[in-house]
Amino acid sequence: MSFRGGSRSDFRNVGLVGRTGKAAVVDTLCLLYEHLIAKGLHPIFDEETATLVPMEAVQIVSRALLGEACDLVIVVGGDGSLLHAARDLVRYKTPVIGINRGRLGFLTDISPHEVLFKLDQVLAGHYHIDRRFLLQLEVRSGTQVKYEAIALNDIVLHAGKSVHMIDFELSIDGHYVYRQHSDGLIISTPTGSTAYALSAGGPIMYPTMDAVVIVPMHPHTLSSRPIVVGGESEIKIYIRDNRVLPMVSADGQTSVSLQIGDWLHIRKHPFKLSLLHPPGYDFYAACRTKLGWNQDFDKFHED
Repeated sequence: MSFRGGSRSDFRNVGLVGRTGKAAVVDTLCLLYEHLIAKGLHPIFDEETATLVPMEAVQIVSRALLGEACDLVIVVGGDGSLLHAARDLVRYKTPVIGINRGRLGFLTDISPHEVLFKLDQVLAGHYHIDRRFLLQLEVRSGTQVKYEAIALNDIVLHAGKSVHMIDFELSIDGHYVYRQHSDGLIISTPTGSTAYALSAGGPIMYPTMDAVVIVPMHPHTLSSRPIVVGGESEIKIYIRDNRVLPMVSADGQTSVSLQIGDWLHIRKHPFKLSLLHPPGYDFYAACRTKLGWNQDFDKFHED
């Protein structure tokens, strides 16, 4: 993580992205829009977000082109909203900041009550740059690539709605690791280590680590434990004969069915997401707040 300081920033065209279905998101989007206009900047909405706000004659571009049109993108919502935006923005290297209108907010870390103050710090050039890598997935059948996806959090092999375990083989950097019967496998970035991987018993990794964690989901063998490998590792999973067809998803997107003999190829995506934080951001403080660390300490101390 690096820090940039200066009297002003180069952010002139600022994208605004918001999650649908929440009035609080619309309120924050309107507040941001008016604030940016007052500062002489150019707010730009993606097409879906533009339908949420009451303003007329706003500038609109498609989500796919938002990264090309903007110098900075502000995402209002939860971590899921930022995950969705990140996959569209990462190839343009467009920096992103997140305003938390969701639940946890590990990625959308700016609280609504301090949004203008924190935004002004960023616009003045005072922010931390937090570069997060993504994973890219290819599903291959022989030499054919059947499906591709990218994920900021994780790629999950699972059994869908079935209660049956699935059978697969794991290889890392060309080395056979194991054949496993389990409910599935989570392959997570450090960013995703505080998401699904954590609930499955995986470790918390500092976000800037160059590592990937592989977490079994309810494995039949009790000695199967999470494995942490280098960020440049190439991970391959071979789908064996199963009673049900396994599925795979990236960042919780729509799952894709797999066939016997398919291979999952997973490796680091070539582009990183530039996530901006105002001064004072502390990952461990976020863990204390979001994960409830120390929540009973004061009560215990009083007793």
